Amino acid sequence: MERARRVISDSVAYEPLEDSVDDDTNPEHSQFQPRSRFSRLEYGVFFLLGVSMLWAWNMLLAAAPYFHQRFESNEWTATHYQPSIMSVSTVTNLISAYILARVQKNVSYPWRVTLALLMNCFFFTLLAISTITFEGVSAKGYFAFLMVMVWGASLATGINQNGVFAYVSSFGREEYTQAIMSGQGVAGVLPCIVQIISVLVVPRKAKGDDGSQALSPKSAFGYFITATGVSVLTLLAFLYLLRTRPDLQSKSTEEENAALVDDDRVHDKTVSLWILFKKLRYLAIAVFLCFTVTMLAFPVYTSTIFSVNDPEKSRVFDPSIFIPLAFLFWNVGDLLGRLLVVVPGLSLGHRPWVAFVFSVARVGFIPLYLFCNVKGNGALVSSDFFYLFIVQLLFGITNGYLVSSCMMGAGHWVSPHEREAAGGFMSMMLVGGLTAGSLLSFLVAN
Repeated sequence: MERARRVISDSVAYEPLEDSVDDDTNPEHSQFQPRSRFSRLEYGVFFLLGVSMLWAWNMLLAAAPYFHQRFESNEWTATHYQPSIMSVSTVTNLISAYILARVQKNVSYPWRVTLALLMNCFFFTLLAISTITFEGVSAKGYFAFLMVMVWGASLATGINQNGVFAYVSSFGREEYTQAIMSGQGVAGVLPCIVQIISVLVVPRKAKGDDGSQALSPKSAFGYFITATGVSVLTLLAFLYLLRTRPDLQSKSTEEENAALVDDDRVHDKTVSLWILFKKLRYLAIAVFLCFTVTMLAFPVYTSTIFSVNDPEKSRVFDPSIFIPLAFLFWNVGDLLGRLLVVVPGLSLGHRPWVAFVFSVARVGFIPLYLFCNVKGNGALVSSDFFYLFIVQLLFGITNGYLVSSCMMGAGHWVSPHEREAAGGFMSMMLVGGLTAGSLLSFLVAN
């Protein structure tokens, strides 16, 4: 009877794990843990860090029509470039996240963030230049070049994620983590808008074999170079934050500093990933499953589903615009989901078991994609409204809401000295889900 009562109550308010009965892992106790003073400047910088973290990734996804144009002369590259981008990106990201999560002693997380932003500037500048200077390169040659660029950008993203989530955890404020998550949502929306505008403004070449309009290299240059610009702006803002906050590892309160002095040896120890998993198991698995399901279906189907309407009727129905529009709908939903957690009481961070169940339930969205016009072969539900609003928008909302709840709630279930390690661990689980989903997407692409 007692076991049943615990299971039922777990869905309402998560019980601390058996190995974590310490008061530090109690959410009620965590409300009294010293936190740094809220700053709008710091919130804004973390928002920019969130934007830069996923801007490059989303720009690569939104560039699907351009890459299709570059690879259409080779059947294999045209079919597999999208899952190849995702696999190289997420595998590289996962390996770097795992290594960085284990390396905790004497680490400067701000230095990792700075390095990642500089790397992003380098690789995306090269990618932008390639749209103009590499026009004569074969499909296989450009594919190899693109994989190298994806590898470099993904390594930068892994370093960035580890550094940012660990650094923000040291502040002890959920608002700053929410700022990062919201920034990531904006990073999904703006590249799609840039892509759509670039198609509409810049003159296009002749139609491709699938009837879509080929993108101008100048258009592609424009939206790749914006990734460099975003990284430069974020780097300048972050360096300014470091100048106003010279003590990078402090908690900014006398009480917390005193607590750390009482147990200096805690900071000299590496926090076991297994200990973190036991404390954060439901939230960690929920994040992993959330992105596994998302990456299994969203990028591949979104880049291959066409409008059920005739492109001759309106440019909106042409794949060169309709595909970025579909990405835009999903990312708008993702952003809305990330903003929902701002409302008090809506976050699932205090209910990890519910978050886990919710992450499993999202599998139900995958069959809905098959009802749409995949590769122009016809749709079971012949409606662009169904595809854009029911499938894309709602799938995005559930993704943003769930991942934000999990990432924000992680700090409630660990001790103050474990927050930075917990931030890196949750980032690793997030990347693990991305990797698993991208590898499984090869099955969907075929």
